[in-house]
Amino acid sequence: MTARVLVVDDILANVKLLEARLQAEYFEVLSAYSGAEALDLLTRERIDVVLLDVMMPGMDGFEVCRRIKANSKTHHLPVVMVTALDQPSDKVHGLGNGADDFLTKPVDDIALVTRVKNLARLKMLNDEMVMRASTGKDMGIPDDGALAKALSGRSGRILVVDDHPRSAARLLEVLSKSNDAFAERDPQAALVKLAEHNFDLVIVSLSLQSADGLRLCSQIRSLERTRHLPIIILVEVGDEARLLRGLDMGVNDYVMRPVDRHELHARVKTQIKRKRHSDFLRHRLAETVEMSITDALTGLQNRRYMEGHLKTLVSDCLRTGRRLSMLVADIDHFKIVNDTHGHDAGDAVLREFAVRLKRNTRGMDLACRLGGEEFVIIMPDTEITRAYQVGERLRACIAAEPFTTATGHEPTSGSSLGHAIRVTASVGLSTLERADDTPDTLFKRADNALYAAKRRGRNRVVADAA
Repeated sequence: MTARVLVVDDILANVKLLEARLQAEYFEVLSAYSGAEALDLLTRERIDVVLLDVMMPGMDGFEVCRRIKANSKTHHLPVVMVTALDQPSDKVHGLGNGADDFLTKPVDDIALVTRVKNLARLKMLNDEMVMRASTGKDMGIPDDGALAKALSGRSGRILVVDDHPRSAARLLEVLSKSNDAFAERDPQAALVKLAEHNFDLVIVSLSLQSADGLRLCSQIRSLERTRHLPIIILVEVGDEARLLRGLDMGVNDYVMRPVDRHELHARVKTQIKRKRHSDFLRHRLAETVEMSITDALTGLQNRRYMEGHLKTLVSDCLRTGRRLSMLVADIDHFKIVNDTHGHDAGDAVLREFAVRLKRNTRGMDLACRLGGEEFVIIMPDTEITRAYQVGERLRACIAAEPFTTATGHEPTSGSSLGHAIRVTASVGLSTLERADDTPDTLFKRADNALYAAKRRGRNRVVADAA
């Protein structure tokens, strides 16, 4: 993922070290050498995460953090306090001033990358949900308070999976002060609870005596109901190999034993916020269905919504410098499907096409049906190379398996429902790249690329070369 990180430290060597580590993970890094310089830079640049040293002359990190969180234009920015101090009072002070997380010098590489990625994703979700709310308001969708609820820091429901009684009791003691926390010793019983009840977070110990904690994490990720549930793992010092395996399989964060309650609080708060934001985006999508801004046949959002949201996105991206790409897909020779198999079969193909389209979109992407057999995916924070990979994956997904035309309706005269039809799709791509770009120019370039794909033989992906 790409994100812009501001590193604030009065010591040049510290700044350069963090810059090198973050740039190795392809983050864009900006630097400031004092609190005043950092605050000034935040008024002029788009920043996704702030890494803020505590001990600085003049204005210390606590004061800088307080001012960032007190400013309505920057209060949503995630702030990570970086300090050589390891006193609980410093962490309490940082939390009191709005800090989202902590790193202790010397900074561990795994911790640095994990914290920055987590908070950058949270920031992107925050930006996207605010933008979706703005689009909904422009489209006439009433505000039911869902955005305010998602942004609030209210408590969550947490399940702790730990078969060490004293360890589980200590965790519950800390978590229950601001959350509804429950403990479960048996991993399989925990999996049943997670599938049957609503939780905002699960904390899994990797020191389970009777089972493999990583296997439980894998099972949580494999179930539809719990696929997006945030997971924090508890890791013993020296068990970095299993920690990396956990992060690779989709674990969201980790806490090292012995558990520091202030750090646990910060990690839990971030993950519950992320869950709330993701839930908001899903709920907002459901509300737009009720407001008739989705395509009735496929369930995708329709052209009316797409045009309104794209206008908002383009304006924001031109202002902030964020990436934005568009994918336009068209089913090849779709008229032949209707003429040969009937319009009911054609509708079944369109519905299944939409299902496969949605499999290739992220939560922040917007998948739409323009009309007929033409579809669009709008992809924020996506450069053309990544968009091409999405387009190629979609093209292959369409061509790989035949489309079943059974719809459950009575066949019309001349139709042949129940058959499997093989179809392909052509894909055109464009990306926001000019200061004078508009939604119309972005769509026009993607549409031109689509027709280039058709001229070159169809069933292929072409990116705008302008």
